[in-house]
Amino acid sequence: MKQKLFYILFTFVSVIAYGQVELNMKPDKSDYNGKEIVNLIITLELNGDNLVQQSKIQLPDLSKFNIIGNGSFNQGVRDPETNLAVEQYITKIALEPKQKGKIRIGSVLVTVNNKIYKTEPFDIFIRDVEKKPIAKSTDNDVYLNMEIEDRDVYQDQPTVAVLRVYSRNIDNLRKVKNIHLPEQDNINVHAVNFHKSEIDPSGYGNMPSQILAMFIVFPNESGNVEVPSVSASVNSYAHKNKIVSNKVKLNVKKLPEGSPEGFKNAVGNFTVDVYRESREKIEAKKPVNVILKVSGEGNLVNMHLPKIQSSPDYEVFTPKITSKVIAGIDGMKGYVLANYVLIPNKTGVLQVKTEEFAFFNPVEKEYVNLGQENLNLTAFSHDQVLEARTTVEKVNEYTNTLLETVNSPVLKTTTFKVKEKSRFNWRVVFINLGILLGLFCAYLLFKNWQKKRIKIKEKKAPKDLGSVAETEREIRESLKTDVGDYFTYLENLKDSQSFDQFFKTFDELDSEVRNQYFQSSKDEFRVFLENYKGNSVAEEYRNLSQRIQIEKFTPVKSQDAIGELLKDIINLYSQISK
Repeated sequence: MKQKLFYILFTFVSVIAYGQVELNMKPDKSDYNGKEIVNLIITLELNGDNLVQQSKIQLPDLSKFNIIGNGSFNQGVRDPETNLAVEQYITKIALEPKQKGKIRIGSVLVTVNNKIYKTEPFDIFIRDVEKKPIAKSTDNDVYLNMEIEDRDVYQDQPTVAVLRVYSRNIDNLRKVKNIHLPEQDNINVHAVNFHKSEIDPSGYGNMPSQILAMFIVFPNESGNVEVPSVSASVNSYAHKNKIVSNKVKLNVKKLPEGSPEGFKNAVGNFTVDVYRESREKIEAKKPVNVILKVSGEGNLVNMHLPKIQSSPDYEVFTPKITSKVIAGIDGMKGYVLANYVLIPNKTGVLQVKTEEFAFFNPVEKEYVNLGQENLNLTAFSHDQVLEARTTVEKVNEYTNTLLETVNSPVLKTTTFKVKEKSRFNWRVVFINLGILLGLFCAYLLFKNWQKKRIKIKEKKAPKDLGSVAETEREIRESLKTDVGDYFTYLENLKDSQSFDQFFKTFDELDSEVRNQYFQSSKDEFRVFLENYKGNSVAEEYRNLSQRIQIEKFTPVKSQDAIGELLKDIINLYSQISK
């Protein structure tokens, strides 16, 4: 009996050591509202050296969802104690529910070593699904859809919108143009980009799709805010059709209570700084430039900036606002500058204070009070400024005055002005004195030359042979192609719909222009354009060549498409032939 028990135990341990397969699928939670994304995590773990996965992971029926994203990765390790290889495959699928109520998600299947493994089905509950209709064109073939993933935001918090076009005919995707972003009083819209993405062949309803634009929406009031439709036009063979996208509702949360006194409408993460760029001494009753800078990420363009407080010690004027802000998928990043002009009313120490500034951080979900920013300035009287100047500074001021007064049209002497610094630059002083001496000598030589010119007959100067670059430019001018004749001929071929001859004529134009720059192949010409015309022109040449090859072999050619192609040809080759 003991021998049998030992044999059974030994067999069981051998099976465990030989190999083990674990397969499971679970959601991130079981109860969702209609605006939430269902995340499914599938994990396959193979413990053993002799386990072979013979099939891909077979997903259950997900027709009640829209698959909006998926990703997977695998990792393998070896257990140092058992010396067994352990491989783990993890797949995450993001789903958007199409209907509400209880939805059953079936089993995941996989075959390992001729054995089928599967997970247990489970149920999830969806509440209040918001249907997303796709707007369509009049010919029922081109559809425009606006997608906003994050619809629960705070007031003045950005959310990213994606504009996507669908069509059963891939050729129609490139005909969508003239995109107009939504405008409404309770939202602020800023474009991120209008770059078209690669075509996705398996979009909604198995229709090819393409991203047309991305933009940021800032709702400036709480409650249910509806983002209006985005409009665009479709250039068909006969006429232009206007299409509009669906509308999207946002659930804009009201900002929490208890905001600081300095809070107005800043939402994001910011810093405030006040400073003075110039190092020159401040003189009473003379204007002074003070800069207030707000930098960070959030609603920079639309928020209320803190102001410099008024004071009896100085007079402050309305600032000039400049900004450098970049719109990205994470929001608006950059800085805003308020350039103030202050006039001190007295001498001595002046304390410049800003208003209190606070903002709401939506990530931390709390208010941040930065308080006031202070800047101490010291103003001097006119006599004190003059007394503080050294002999060198006085010479520099005299030199600057002379250079401003006697400015040569040939040599712009105002560029040699001496800027006041805390340390004196003797080298600049001597340079200025040398310039003055040189100008005086030049004046004397000019007078002497005028006298000699009256007495001596001017001899004809021999023709300058020029440098190698000039000679090469003259040869190129002689070989220069008259691209205007080609443009006119291409326009006639386009109007007469002689498309084959159109592309042959373009090839002749391209060859003539390449020969003008002594380039035999298109690759060498693209490298030449990159070196001498810039990366943008070279990239435009490469893209145009690809588009021409695609259009050349298109079975059905559109006169409108050829017209758009001709516009780009005229624009590019006019730049190259300059």
